[in-house]
Amino acid sequence: MRDTIKKLVGGIDRVTATVGRAAAWCCLFIVLAEFAVVVMRYAFDVGSIRLQESIIYAHASLFMLAAAWTLAVDGHVRVDIFYAQAQPRARALVDLVGAVIFLIPFAVALALLSLPYVVRSWAILERSPEASGLPFVYLLKTLIPIFAFLIGLQGVAQAIRAALALAEPAERQT
Repeated sequence: MRDTIKKLVGGIDRVTATVGRAAAWCCLFIVLAEFAVVVMRYAFDVGSIRLQESIIYAHASLFMLAAAWTLAVDGHVRVDIFYAQAQPRARALVDLVGAVIFLIPFAVALALLSLPYVVRSWAILERSPEASGLPFVYLLKTLIPIFAFLIGLQGVAQAIRAALALAEPAERQT
């Protein structure tokens, strides 16, 4: 049973890592596109609203899709100054409580509250208010429930991992 649960957690980690690594390619696009915007503006006195909006879309995609992966690799900023010095069981308890009390309910609330917002956007195929902007605002807004799902899923993996660590006898942990 324990091995099955560990495989499930590993599967969640692989999904968020795959999505996060794919989203990381947005960094390259952001740098190249922003460079192009600057060159076009200052060298040729030409602007492109579509290109500027595509940078915003890529930036949003990067942060919304890579957040769960960042959580999985413990890359988020921690304010808790005691966590770094804590024993493994204390860390597991903080991770479990944090995931169950804060992270998972936040993800569920965000998903439920964002769905009507996204559905309305899809219903009208919302586009940019700029005349030459991108016609894909509905896709951009879809990132919100996807983010909620991924971060919630990673929160479940974090809670399971913490519960498994707490279930181990104290002498087995180092």
